[in-house]
Amino acid sequence: MSELIHFFKPIQLENLIDNELQPGTLGSIISKYIEENEFPELDADIAIIGVNEDRQAEKNAGTANAPDEVRKFLYKLHTGYFEPKIIDLGNIQKGFEVDDTYFALAKTVETLIKKNIVPIIIGGSQDLTYAQFRGYENLEQTINMVTVDAEFDLGDPETMNTNSSFLGKIILHQPNYLFNYSNIGYQTYLVSPSSINMMNKLYFDCYRLGNIRDNIQEAEPIIRHADMLSFDFSSIKHSDAPAQQIPQPNGFYSEEACQMMRYAGMNDKISSVGLYEINPEFDERGKTAHLAAQMIWCFMDGFYNRKKDYPTRTSPDYTRFHVFLQDNRYEINFYKSNKSDRWWMEVPYPSHEKLKFERHALIPCSYRDYEIACKDEIPDRWWQTYQKLQ
Repeated sequence: MSELIHFFKPIQLENLIDNELQPGTLGSIISKYIEENEFPELDADIAIIGVNEDRQAEKNAGTANAPDEVRKFLYKLHTGYFEPKIIDLGNIQKGFEVDDTYFALAKTVETLIKKNIVPIIIGGSQDLTYAQFRGYENLEQTINMVTVDAEFDLGDPETMNTNSSFLGKIILHQPNYLFNYSNIGYQTYLVSPSSINMMNKLYFDCYRLGNIRDNIQEAEPIIRHADMLSFDFSSIKHSDAPAQQIPQPNGFYSEEACQMMRYAGMNDKISSVGLYEINPEFDERGKTAHLAAQMIWCFMDGFYNRKKDYPTRTSPDYTRFHVFLQDNRYEINFYKSNKSDRWWMEVPYPSHEKLKFERHALIPCSYRDYEIACKDEIPDRWWQTYQKLQ
């Protein structure tokens, strides 16, 4: 039996469903932790994890009750055209101290990733992103993190970790294994100019709400570059996701949130996803919980429709494009997948006498980046990565 059982409380199934689960629904297929000492075998593609923790939720206490509210709708959804192999491990309970909860979540994330199982975390407040991040600490790899958030949540990293300061904690964490951070959907009037300047100095990628909403497909290469995703529900319009103590009048529409989760599912390298800041106390007839369930479904749909089309230089499944810029000062190689029409571009590592062979980093991009390069302009995505590698 897995050592993780000590962190979890079984699901009270009778509190989640009114009638017997219909055949073909997720609730009838998912292997669930519902009986004491009968923990599911860690043999799955995806694991659902609830976390009943909100003690560090500034101005949004009550998010600890979200996991079971989301399950009420998730279990009723049909599987569609995919055959899921999913387990639901139940809920991580509040530890004696908040750090105890963080430890339990980090250990769970680490264990599942090592077994090639993708955890979908249902919070709880967004400070749990820090524990999600800590799950990578012993994996000996640098990671890319993406948050969908109206703010940066930098806070004061010298103080206690909260849902408004977790990112500052992550940036300063030692050892430092964060290679890149991307924010999708920040709203300028909610973010200080100094925070934006700091993000630029760190060569992090930050995308305004309006820019992404103009073309939601531009979120796909950002998410495709992620190892972990943290989704703050306050980034969604209050009319579509009212379960917030301090609702936002502007934000993403529910369809856009589902689309981004499908992009995450299709990302071959993503290894954990967290949904945070759902407060059932302010929900309207379960609208937000229902949306969260559909977002999880969209992730699963993307996951089971992965193309596995990461390009190689010799594969015939890609079309390669060479673009020379600024009087041949820069050369960018683009790759377009013939399977999915997705794009990548090469960014060179700095030249070094100890490097026997020339090396390149291959990063996701969009057709728009190729169009920009054809106009003799360096795409921002390429330039920021280039600066990081120097």
